[in-house]
Amino acid sequence: MEGKVDMVSAGKIMRELRGIRTRTGVSREMKIPYSTLQSYEDGRREPAGKTKERIAEYYGVPVEVIFFEQ
Repeated sequence: MEGKVDMVSAGKIMRELRGIRTRTGVSREMKIPYSTLQSYEDGRREPAGKTKERIAEYYGVPVEVIFFEQ
């Protein structure tokens, strides 16, 4: 997993993958604070490598789909 991450695009992809699920529900299921998920989806913060993997696994897509293929 190398390369620069465009978190605005990654956040948009994460919101699309979340679909109708609430941030509250997703943050609980992923065991991350709501505010952290919000920061990722809003493009204000970039998750660490392991967290990127957890997010991708949760949504059932390769890490590259969310974070590296914009």
